[in-house]
Amino acid sequence: MKQSKNRGQIQTIPVFYTFLKGPAWTTPVPLLSKTSLYNQGLDIQLIAFPLAQWRPPTPHPLQLKYPYPYPFLLNHPDKCKGPKGAPFLLMLVMTQPQDVGRRQAIRETWGNETLELGVIIRHLFVLGLPPPLFTKELHELLQEEDREHGDLLQVGFLDTYHNLTLKVLMGLEWMAQYCPDARYVLKVDGDVFLNPSFLVQQVLQPNGPPRPDFITGYIYRNTGPIRSPDNKWYMPPELYLQDIYPPYCGGPGYVLSGSLALRILAVAQTLKVIYLEDVFVGLCLQQLGLKPTPPPSGSFLMFPLAYEHCIYHQLALVHGFQPQELLQIWQDFQIVNKICPMA
Repeated sequence: MKQSKNRGQIQTIPVFYTFLKGPAWTTPVPLLSKTSLYNQGLDIQLIAFPLAQWRPPTPHPLQLKYPYPYPFLLNHPDKCKGPKGAPFLLMLVMTQPQDVGRRQAIRETWGNETLELGVIIRHLFVLGLPPPLFTKELHELLQEEDREHGDLLQVGFLDTYHNLTLKVLMGLEWMAQYCPDARYVLKVDGDVFLNPSFLVQQVLQPNGPPRPDFITGYIYRNTGPIRSPDNKWYMPPELYLQDIYPPYCGGPGYVLSGSLALRILAVAQTLKVIYLEDVFVGLCLQQLGLKPTPPPSGSFLMFPLAYEHCIYHQLALVHGFQPQELLQIWQDFQIVNKICPMA
């Protein structure tokens, strides 16, 4: 061993080897180069010990693996193609594999692509893999559903609450690859009421100027991480150390320009990905030096609201709907949507 004394400190750098014959170790070892070491003026003491004694740092269980080439198992690359051009709005609807009834209710209501809104709208249901116990049975049902409707985007990771950020990012990856010219992208959960007419005409305003930095929804400000491990929204300090989250739009539904969606996706490749997807999008915005744009006052509700047709006429989104509730009010809503005055 060779030691040199400089600044009164000795820096130890491990050198790995194995006594066993077999395949070479292929995982990169995080060693500093000689050049970087010399530039830092560090003293180096080389020691050797068996490879079996070294283990890479264990990531926190809530830290997500991204970027990673998760495959699209059910895919529709031509969804945004057609004689009328790219869609004005691409809806990425987050559902679970077993949510067959919920998806059908959405197809028959606010996700109906034939609604007369004056713009082109396309939707995809983004979902992951079911639990292993039900994989074969559900896989066959999903294939049948997709053959009939052609609107499922299934990605190759387990569909859990903690993987929701992966769902959103993979939805944006699909958009970047197959629908990059969509003017706006809506990320929306499957348990909401959506008013497409209000969203398009009052929030997105098709005849208005381009808004490359636009994102809106229900905006959370000055909220902080919950440190109790028993809480659904627990955030360990290992993943987010600060006491306050940057402003972000609530996860049940937010809409952003297509160009901003692509920039958020690019920034996401460089950040530690956390499982609270709405907070993570806020972190991406912070990295870009941007903040959400306030929507028309009170138009995005993160809690249930008793149905009253002319009140709902002036809302973009209401969170907390079951499929049967959605089907029950939709016919009435379509009628009064033409007679209620707009505030």
